Formats: sequence, C-alpha cells, structure tokens
Amino acid sequence: MADNNFTPLTPELHAYVVAQGVRSDEVLDRVLRDTEAMGDISRMQISPDQGAFLTLLARAIGAERILEIGSFTGYSAICLARSLPSDGSLLCCELEAKYAATVRANLDDAGLSDRVEIRVGPALETLRSLPLDPAFDLTFIDADKPGYGDYFEEVLLRTRTGGLIVLDNMLLSGLVVDPPAENEAACALSELNTRLAVDQRVDIVLLSVSDGMTLARKR
Repeated sequence: MADNNFTPLTPELHAYVVAQGVRSDEVLDRVLRDTEAMGDISRMQISPDQGAFLTLLARAIGAERILEIGSFTGYSAICLARSLPSDGSLLCCELEAKYAATVRANLDDAGLSDRVEIRVGPALETLRSLPLDPAFDLTFIDADKPGYGDYFEEVLLRTRTGGLIVLDNMLLSGLVVDPPAENEAACALSELNTRLAVDQRVDIVLLSVSDGMTLARKR
C-alpha cells in the first residue's frame, strides 16, 4: 500500500527548509561556497540541514567523544566540533592529505582546532589501530560506500552503549531499491540496509533526509 504521508522536496522547498531551519554563519557559508566552487565533486559535501541536524543530535545526547569517517572539506567536522563541550574531542579520519589540510584550515578559521585530531590514511587502518574501548558517543560515516559495512563493524565495537552511529547517503539517489549489479556502492549500501534492518545489536531508523541518513543506537 502506498504511503502518502510525506512531502516530496522540490529545490524550492529545500531552500525554504535551509532558510528557516538552519542557523548558519560566515565560516560555514564560506566553506559551502569554496566547496561548491570545486565543481561536481562538491556533491560529496553534506547539506546545511544535515549539518544542523548533526550538531543538534550530538548536543542532544551530550556527546563528548565523536568520530568522523570522511571529512572532505570540513563542513561536517565544524558542525560536529561545535556540539562538543570545551573538553570534548573529535577524531577525523580522512584518506586524502589535501582534504585533511583544507579541513584543518577551516577548523582553524572556526576556532575549533583545539578539540579536533585529523588522521590521514585509509579509515579502516585508523579504526583498527584504535583501542577496543567503547569510548565514542557518536560517529558520522560519510566515506567510500563499499567500505561502510566494515566501518560500521569496527565503530560498533568502539561505541558506548546508547551511543549513535550515523551513516550518510544510505539511499544513494534511490539506487539501493534495485541496485545495478555493476554499481558496487549501490550494492554495498543495499546489502547493509538489509542487514541493519534486522541487526539486534542496534536500534535503527532510516531517514529520508538529503540522500538518506541511518541512525543506529547501540543497545
């Protein structure tokens, strides 16, 4: 049975959502402009409403230790770092050194460098080098899609009970519904969605925010 209890987002309606529901500032606006100027690759950046959602979510659970997998130009890192108390910490895992440098510069501009560590290299290697202590309150995963399953397993081991794991792009422009066999990212995310739907280690919700965001709470 069709579910008509939702409002499709047109570009105009999304602009309204951002205008009315997001509190931005000069730093975040500049990061958005600079990222958009990079061309098609700028699609890797989260949207402003996602950034506001991450900040509010982290504050709502009182997150003190946050992990980010995939930082790109640093918009999400700024949003997450701003949610932290003065003695909190954010660990960013970024594959590309050039993006890590951009993240650092943008965090400096936002006055947040004192609470953020950036580790450059394959995220899976960084994760497996971390202690197995369940120390993280919240993790945001927004990196290479075929790696999501492995990232999730490593992060879950290092997340406290009641902590959250947030995964971006879980709808992948709708390709997860019937993923083309040749599309590795779509197949990987479709399989992960199916696994998470019955994973008794977590409570989950898949939200149709932007390109799809899954929230998993560790039981």
